[in-house]
Amino acid sequence: MKLSKAQRKLRIRRRIRKVSAGTAARPRLSVFRSNKEIYAQIINDVEGKTLVAVSSRDKSLAKAKGTKSEVATLVGKSIAEMAIKAGVDKVAFDRGGNLYHGRVKALAEGAREAGLKF
Repeated sequence: MKLSKAQRKLRIRRRIRKVSAGTAARPRLSVFRSNKEIYAQIINDVEGKTLVAVSSRDKSLAKAKGTKSEVATLVGKSIAEMAIKAGVDKVAFDRGGNLYHGRVKALAEGAREAGLKF
């Protein structure tokens, strides 16, 4: 039985979530990638609260020119800066079933450059 692309991604997402859950000490950096945009959230799963959220649709980032990977790097830097202001410096990375490649990798590297540790 061959899985469809969506079923495979859902299976990977569930497997990742079994292992990495966000706590108050180490919240989860969740990434969602659509065809056009990229979204990132820092979530405390124990309380069920989103601490920080950034996307490529935000007014400060929507005007950014460049490729989707370059915009993803800017989103990563932006979420890291906002997280550090909120008192979060360590996170568990949740790639959301996507491969660690391309825009997801660019976002992660941007967040690391800005001082977030994972």
